[in-house]
Amino acid sequence: MHSTVRHTGCDGPAGHLQCVVDEPAQAPRGVVVLCHPHPQHGGTMDNKVIQTLARAFVQLGYRSVRFNFRGVGESQGEWAQGVGEIDDALAVVQAYRDAALPLSIGGFSFGGYVASQVAARLADTQPVERLVLVGPATSTFKVAPVPPDTLVIHGEADDVVPLQATLDWARPQALPVVVLPGVGHFFHGQLPRLRSLVTQAWAR
Repeated sequence: MHSTVRHTGCDGPAGHLQCVVDEPAQAPRGVVVLCHPHPQHGGTMDNKVIQTLARAFVQLGYRSVRFNFRGVGESQGEWAQGVGEIDDALAVVQAYRDAALPLSIGGFSFGGYVASQVAARLADTQPVERLVLVGPATSTFKVAPVPPDTLVIHGEADDVVPLQATLDWARPQALPVVVLPGVGHFFHGQLPRLRSLVTQAWAR
Protein backbone atom coordinates (compact mmCIF):
# COMPACT_ATOMS: atom_id res chain seq x y z
CA MET A 1 0.00 0.00 0.00
CA HIS A 2 1.44 3.38 -1.03
CA SER A 3 1.53 6.12 1.55
CA THR A 4 2.95 9.63 1.45
CA VAL A 5 5.24 11.06 4.13
CA ARG A 6 5.04 14.74 5.02
CA HIS A 7 7.67 16.47 7.18
CA THR A 8 5.91 19.25 9.02
CA GLY A 9 5.51 20.81 12.45
CA CYS A 10 3.25 22.76 14.78
CA ASP A 11 3.43 25.25 17.63
CA GLY A 12 3.96 23.72 21.06
CA PRO A 13 3.97 25.28 24.53
CA ALA A 14 7.80 25.54 24.48
CA GLY A 15 8.19 26.45 20.79
CA HIS A 16 8.12 24.65 17.46
CA LEU A 17 7.46 20.86 17.50
CA GLN A 18 8.86 18.73 14.67
CA CYS A 19 6.26 16.32 13.19
CA VAL A 20 5.99 13.70 10.46
CA VAL A 21 2.63 12.79 8.95
CA ASP A 22 2.17 9.48 7.12
CA GLU A 23 -0.90 9.61 4.86
CA PRO A 24 -2.67 6.44 3.67
CA ALA A 25 -3.28 5.96 -0.06
CA GLN A 26 -7.05 6.43 0.34
CA ALA A 27 -8.99 9.07 2.26
CA PRO A 28 -8.14 8.47 5.96
CA ARG A 29 -10.67 6.73 8.22
CA GLY A 30 -9.05 8.13 11.36
CA VAL A 31 -6.10 10.00 12.82
CA VAL A 32 -3.54 8.56 15.25
CA VAL A 33 -0.98 10.53 17.25
CA LEU A 34 2.06 8.50 18.39
CA CYS A 35 4.29 9.35 21.38
CA HIS A 36 7.94 8.25 21.43
CA PRO A 37 10.13 6.84 24.26
CA HIS A 38 12.04 8.82 26.89
CA PRO A 39 13.74 11.91 25.39
CA GLN A 40 16.68 11.65 27.80
CA HIS A 41 17.40 8.03 26.88
CA GLY A 42 17.62 8.48 23.13
CA GLY A 43 13.89 8.35 22.36
CA THR A 44 12.77 10.02 19.12
CA MET A 45 9.87 9.80 16.67
CA ASP A 46 12.15 7.63 14.47
CA ASN A 47 12.22 4.88 17.13
CA LYS A 48 11.60 1.52 15.43
CA VAL A 49 8.55 0.67 17.59
CA ILE A 50 6.97 4.06 16.81
CA GLN A 51 7.67 3.62 13.10
CA THR A 52 6.13 0.15 13.27
CA LEU A 53 2.99 1.58 14.90
CA ALA A 54 2.85 4.29 12.22
CA ARG A 55 3.02 1.68 9.46
CA ALA A 56 0.35 -0.44 11.15
CA PHE A 57 -2.04 2.50 11.34
CA VAL A 58 -1.40 3.60 7.74
CA GLN A 59 -2.17 0.01 6.73
CA LEU A 60 -5.45 0.37 8.66
CA GLY A 61 -6.23 3.56 6.72
CA TYR A 62 -5.29 6.09 9.40
CA ARG A 63 -3.37 9.33 9.02
CA SER A 64 -0.43 8.77 11.37
CA VAL A 65 1.24 11.69 13.17
CA ARG A 66 4.63 11.23 14.86
CA PHE A 67 6.43 14.08 16.60
CA ASN A 68 9.51 14.85 18.66
CA PHE A 69 8.99 16.02 22.23
CA ARG A 70 10.54 19.35 23.23
CA GLY A 71 14.35 19.35 23.04
CA VAL A 72 14.49 16.35 20.68
CA GLY A 73 15.60 16.71 17.05
CA GLU A 74 14.27 20.00 15.67
CA SER A 75 11.69 20.48 18.45
CA GLN A 76 12.39 23.53 20.59
CA GLY A 77 12.49 23.65 24.38
CA GLU A 78 14.03 21.31 26.92
CA TRP A 79 13.08 18.26 29.01
CA ALA A 80 10.19 19.10 31.37
CA GLN A 81 10.06 16.07 33.70
CA GLY A 82 7.30 14.34 31.71
CA VAL A 83 4.80 17.10 32.56
CA GLY A 84 5.53 19.53 29.72
CA GLU A 85 5.72 16.55 27.38
CA ILE A 86 2.01 15.83 27.99
CA ASP A 87 1.33 19.44 26.93
CA ASP A 88 3.45 18.85 23.79
CA ALA A 89 1.32 15.84 22.85
CA LEU A 90 -1.91 17.78 23.50
CA ALA A 91 -0.65 20.56 21.19
CA VAL A 92 0.03 18.01 18.44
CA VAL A 93 -3.44 16.46 18.94
CA GLN A 94 -5.10 19.88 18.62
CA ALA A 95 -3.01 20.76 15.54
CA TYR A 96 -3.67 17.54 13.61
CA ARG A 97 -7.03 16.40 14.91
CA ASP A 98 -9.79 16.27 12.29
CA ALA A 99 -13.27 16.84 13.71
CA ALA A 100 -14.73 14.55 11.03
CA LEU A 101 -12.47 11.60 11.93
CA PRO A 102 -12.00 9.48 15.07
CA LEU A 103 -8.75 10.05 16.97
CA SER A 104 -6.59 7.29 18.42
CA ILE A 105 -3.43 7.73 20.49
CA GLY A 106 -0.48 5.40 20.82
CA GLY A 107 2.74 5.41 22.75
CA PHE A 108 5.80 3.30 23.51
CA SER A 109 7.49 3.21 26.92
CA PHE A 110 7.58 6.83 28.23
CA GLY A 111 5.29 7.64 25.29
CA GLY A 112 2.77 5.16 26.68
CA TYR A 113 2.63 7.16 29.91
CA VAL A 114 2.13 10.39 27.91
CA ALA A 115 -0.57 8.80 25.72
CA SER A 116 -2.50 7.63 28.80
CA GLN A 117 -2.38 11.09 30.37
CA VAL A 118 -3.44 12.80 27.12
CA ALA A 119 -6.43 10.47 26.79
CA ALA A 120 -7.37 11.15 30.43
CA ARG A 121 -7.23 14.92 29.85
CA LEU A 122 -9.39 14.67 26.72
CA ALA A 123 -11.90 12.19 28.18
CA ASP A 124 -14.54 14.76 29.13
CA THR A 125 -14.36 17.07 26.13
CA GLN A 126 -12.88 15.23 23.11
CA PRO A 127 -12.75 11.53 23.96
CA VAL A 128 -10.24 9.36 22.13
CA GLU A 129 -11.51 6.47 20.00
CA ARG A 130 -8.91 4.02 21.31
CA LEU A 131 -5.43 3.72 22.80
CA VAL A 132 -2.47 1.44 22.15
CA LEU A 133 0.27 1.31 24.80
CA VAL A 134 3.42 -0.69 24.04
CA GLY A 135 5.70 -1.44 27.02
CA PRO A 136 4.21 1.55 28.92
CA ALA A 137 6.51 3.06 31.56
CA THR A 138 4.41 1.86 34.50
CA SER A 139 7.42 1.44 36.81
CA THR A 140 8.74 5.01 36.51
CA PHE A 141 5.80 7.28 35.62
CA LYS A 142 2.18 7.63 36.69
CA VAL A 143 0.40 5.94 33.80
CA ALA A 144 -3.25 7.01 33.93
CA PRO A 145 -6.13 4.53 34.07
CA VAL A 146 -7.36 3.82 30.55
CA PRO A 147 -10.60 2.73 28.83
CA PRO A 148 -11.32 -1.03 28.82
CA ASP A 149 -10.74 -1.46 25.07
CA THR A 150 -7.16 -0.13 25.30
CA LEU A 151 -4.61 -2.41 23.63
CA VAL A 152 -1.65 -2.98 26.00
CA ILE A 153 1.30 -4.99 24.68
CA HIS A 154 4.29 -5.88 26.88
CA GLY A 155 7.34 -8.12 26.47
CA GLU A 156 7.72 -10.88 29.06
CA ALA A 157 11.48 -10.29 29.28
CA ASP A 158 11.29 -6.47 29.37
CA ASP A 159 14.42 -5.32 31.23
CA VAL A 160 13.46 -1.60 31.23
CA VAL A 161 9.86 -1.78 32.46
CA PRO A 162 9.26 -5.05 34.35
CA LEU A 163 6.17 -6.89 33.13
CA GLN A 164 5.06 -7.15 36.78
CA ALA A 165 4.77 -3.35 37.02
CA THR A 166 2.37 -3.26 34.06
CA LEU A 167 0.34 -6.19 35.41
CA ASP A 168 0.09 -4.42 38.79
CA TRP A 169 -1.13 -1.27 37.01
CA ALA A 170 -3.61 -3.19 34.84
CA ARG A 171 -5.05 -5.42 37.60
CA PRO A 172 -7.28 -2.86 39.40
CA GLN A 173 -8.72 -1.90 36.00
CA ALA A 174 -9.36 -5.56 35.03
CA LEU A 175 -7.45 -4.62 31.88
CA PRO A 176 -6.07 -7.38 29.63
CA VAL A 177 -2.37 -7.24 28.74
CA VAL A 178 -1.00 -8.97 25.64
CA VAL A 179 2.31 -10.56 26.74
CA LEU A 180 4.88 -11.60 24.14
CA PRO A 181 6.89 -14.50 25.64
CA GLY A 182 10.66 -14.00 25.79
CA VAL A 183 10.49 -10.53 24.22
CA GLY A 184 12.50 -7.57 25.58
CA HIS A 185 11.63 -3.89 25.85
CA PHE A 186 12.62 -2.92 22.31
CA PHE A 187 10.86 -5.84 20.57
CA HIS A 188 14.02 -6.82 18.65
CA GLY A 189 13.09 -9.25 15.89
CA GLN A 190 9.41 -8.97 16.87
CA LEU A 191 8.33 -5.79 15.06
CA PRO A 192 6.33 -7.60 12.34
CA ARG A 193 4.50 -9.46 15.12
CA LEU A 194 3.83 -6.20 16.94
CA ARG A 195 2.47 -4.67 13.75
CA SER A 196 0.11 -7.58 13.11
CA LEU A 197 -1.15 -7.52 16.74
CA VAL A 198 -2.16 -3.88 16.27
CA THR A 199 -3.78 -4.33 12.87
CA GLN A 200 -5.70 -7.41 14.04
CA ALA A 201 -6.91 -5.70 17.24
CA TRP A 202 -8.10 -2.61 15.36
CA ALA A 203 -9.73 -4.62 12.55
CA ARG A 204 -11.97 -6.25 15.15
